[in-house]
Amino acid sequence: MTRPSDYVDASSPQGEPDAPINAPKLGFVGALRFAWRQLTSMRTALLLLLLLAIAAVPGSLVPQRSSDPNGVIQYFRDNPDLAPVLDKIQMFDVYSSAWFSAIYLLLFVSLIGCIIPRTKHHYQAMRQRPPRTPARLNRLAVHREQNLSGGSTGEAITAARDLLKKSGYRTEIYTGKDGVASVSAERGYLRETGNLLFHSALVLVLVAVGFGGGFGYAGQKVVVEGQTFVNSLVDFNSFNPGRFVDTESLPPYSLKLDKFDVEYETKNINAYGQAIDYTAHVTSRDVDGDTEKHQIKVNQPLRIDGTNVYLLGNGYAPKVTVRDPEGNVVFTDSIPFLPMDTNLTSQGVIKIPDGLAKQIGMIGFFYPTAVEQTSGAFASNYPDLIYPTLSLNVYSGDLGINDGVPKSVYSLDTDKMTEIAGRTIGKKEGGTAPLKLMPGQTQNLPDGLGTITFENVNPHPKKDDYAGSVARFASMDIHRDPTQVWVGIFAGLILLGLLTSLFIPRRRVWVKATEGADGTVLMEYAGLARGEDPGLREAVDNIAERHIRALGAVPDEAREGNVEA
Repeated sequence: MTRPSDYVDASSPQGEPDAPINAPKLGFVGALRFAWRQLTSMRTALLLLLLLAIAAVPGSLVPQRSSDPNGVIQYFRDNPDLAPVLDKIQMFDVYSSAWFSAIYLLLFVSLIGCIIPRTKHHYQAMRQRPPRTPARLNRLAVHREQNLSGGSTGEAITAARDLLKKSGYRTEIYTGKDGVASVSAERGYLRETGNLLFHSALVLVLVAVGFGGGFGYAGQKVVVEGQTFVNSLVDFNSFNPGRFVDTESLPPYSLKLDKFDVEYETKNINAYGQAIDYTAHVTSRDVDGDTEKHQIKVNQPLRIDGTNVYLLGNGYAPKVTVRDPEGNVVFTDSIPFLPMDTNLTSQGVIKIPDGLAKQIGMIGFFYPTAVEQTSGAFASNYPDLIYPTLSLNVYSGDLGINDGVPKSVYSLDTDKMTEIAGRTIGKKEGGTAPLKLMPGQTQNLPDGLGTITFENVNPHPKKDDYAGSVARFASMDIHRDPTQVWVGIFAGLILLGLLTSLFIPRRRVWVKATEGADGTVLMEYAGLARGEDPGLREAVDNIAERHIRALGAVPDEAREGNVEA
């Protein structure tokens, strides 16, 4: 709407209608104060909390180096184009990334800046007297009047104060300018206390998580049946310590994987071959040499010396022995092969840097129950050892391990190597097809380099029965979090504070007694709630009825009123 021509803005200098408005400049300090107020507002804290929850989602969508390093390797193998892009934006290290930490710290500052002034205000409010009684109680949303015969106003107000105190109200007696006595009462400050408890406990959870991240650690270790893991830095496959962890003082204990049992579904044809239970049987040894037997399951970690040992994954670890042309053993070890499907078709890498005329590397595929497809390739149709077969593509040349650059034991760079046995060269005239071995079998390596044996690790092998012929491995996550109990306590306080702030109403109640000319006493009961309180009317009626019974007075039926404005 257009303003009239003679309109004068009160803020215009000298009453000039066309003069510009000269607003004060915010300035640097003012800008900082404005930014601080925006950051410490409850709306901003809730927004940051939502952003933190959203930022944590990628951590459950892609494997994390801190908990599943083998999964990260497999993700790079399955997604060679996408994985490097995700790695640049720290998607494989979500919880330690710069952007997640920024949200975390901003939320921390926002909550503290919001809690401190609210706590101060709440403390001051609790020390103040209840507010004076309004002059006209009948204007309140909940109001009730009752005429009583007999008694005095002083007695009525005293009885009302005692009743309200017993009901948990803070009370104060006031006398108005007209000499009318009343009692003012309020309750429900515990609601704001619960609200502050909720936010304070949330801050403490953030502090505990940060403290645990600084003084805790997580490490992964692949342990083959019969092998022992020692809780020291050099024995981990991957290790992610907190900023303040002393890696030289880890809890001294060892774990030996005695046996790994898997139970498969064999009755339900629709789930045939599906694993239904995993059990790792381990033996622990402490610094004094005392041993103890344990079982670790997927949802039942082992608690030992302040650390939790979780069972993450499992697979097969074929034992391979390589000999030179003279029969001397140059390599023997159980090599964990990473599963590629539910039937445990697995892939692994074997590297022989020394002992032969050339450095050789082998990319192997293990099939627990091998079946040959029409294309000539193998696949596994059952995860247990029914017809185990090991297929090896062999390469010779430079393994790239002498240039000082770390190499993954699960990958083989063949750029500087020559294929001497495999499907590609096997199609050429005179070429060698992939080496295929079953447990206990030996084959010659190409070019007269020596022999390779697929060992049967069953101490009592049986003909055509391959049960136990290949060792299994278990992937374990060793996790230490010194604040785990505290996080649980603070989480409980969060729940307690939330329930308190939701279910305890904030109320004010007034009771006024006015002496009538005919000797009766007019009692007024009124209530006011802060926010929605559907039980306020019932509460005021209950107080009125209990008060009348406590007085022992007789209601004047002729002049009884019940007015609710």
